[in-house]
Amino acid sequence: MMKRRVVITGIGIYSCLGKNPDEVALSLYHGKSGIGIDPARTAYGYRSPLTGIVELPDLKGLIDRRLRQSLPEEGEFAFMATREALLAAGIDEDFRLNNEIGIIYGNDTSAKAIIEAHETMREKKDSMLIGSGGAFRSMTSTVSMNLSAIFGLRGINISVAAACASGSHAVGLGYTFIRTGMQDMVVCGGAQEVNFYSMAGFDGLSAFSMRIDEPAKASRPFDANRDGLVPGGGAASLILEEEEHARKRGAAIYGEIAGYGFSSNGGQISQANEHASAVSMERALTDAGVKAQDVDYINAHATSTPQGDRCEALAIDKLFATSGTPVSSTKSMTGHECWMAGASEIVYSLLMMKNDFVAPNINFETPDEAAKRLNIIAKTKEQPIDLFLSNSFGFGGTNSTIIVKKYGKSSKK
Repeated sequence: MMKRRVVITGIGIYSCLGKNPDEVALSLYHGKSGIGIDPARTAYGYRSPLTGIVELPDLKGLIDRRLRQSLPEEGEFAFMATREALLAAGIDEDFRLNNEIGIIYGNDTSAKAIIEAHETMREKKDSMLIGSGGAFRSMTSTVSMNLSAIFGLRGINISVAAACASGSHAVGLGYTFIRTGMQDMVVCGGAQEVNFYSMAGFDGLSAFSMRIDEPAKASRPFDANRDGLVPGGGAASLILEEEEHARKRGAAIYGEIAGYGFSSNGGQISQANEHASAVSMERALTDAGVKAQDVDYINAHATSTPQGDRCEALAIDKLFATSGTPVSSTKSMTGHECWMAGASEIVYSLLMMKNDFVAPNINFETPDEAAKRLNIIAKTKEQPIDLFLSNSFGFGGTNSTIIVKKYGKSSKK
């Protein structure tokens, strides 16, 4: 069976780097950190109050009250990103009513909604006071189910819960559904809540940086002096579409999904694995029909944790060291956007591709031993990007790699 080509016809982003692609592109270019202090975390009992600072959107006037009641915080972010992506793709209400569009969205928690429902029960002793909105907000599938209802999407409708690879796997699955002819268009993305309820367990694992006096310098992927990650959040959406379908309706094309790779570590639940990470990248390269030297840029998963960064550096070194491929982790600016990261980092890389630059791995001062042979970009680099690779690796050993190429460009150099 002939495999169909899959292109990206719309993007939307709502993150600590900005509320739209133009704002985010400027932050990326200038190496601007979106990390700050959340006093509510200190009051709640966190060791580290560091987080990506994301403003809650005002949805009044955009969707009616009944629909807003079912949206959790991460769903609000996802609504904003998806609304923007659909507009960028030229998809209006009339098009949605007359065409089948699917949705595959990455989300792995809805902590605030669950805790609020619990508090209502504990205080009032009456489940009737939780309300239907509370029930729908608390489900792991809350984002895809809400967006499907709001935008009238009638195709595939599923959520991907795969830890920090959720957003990447959502894009990979959307690509697979379209490539194999099961859908012509799919909304894909990832969302992550930023409230203080959502990350307390990870703070308790001592996973977070304690560089509280210098928030902008706390996230330090690949740097020898890193002391942990910084959580972040928001949402990112991409409109994936079959190439001829997009061309027939005259859609703008941001890039083409060229390859998807994946693997599982099959080991300890919180331990990274360089061999499985390399397998994920190798599969993506094979799927895309390209070699390591064809890749112009790698947006690394690197979260600023000692063990995770080390394993990914060894995996990249195994495949790319002799190619001198530019590498950076946008998490140095955003912190770890968790369930949305795999989608947002594709959007960030698409913005670099569009504007011919590689965003810096800020705070990279002293290379970790495992990263010394990598070409890590510490300052913004002006260069064309015709093909990029984005890694996402999650707890439980789930790994995902997406390769995107500039539309109309050959994959071969």
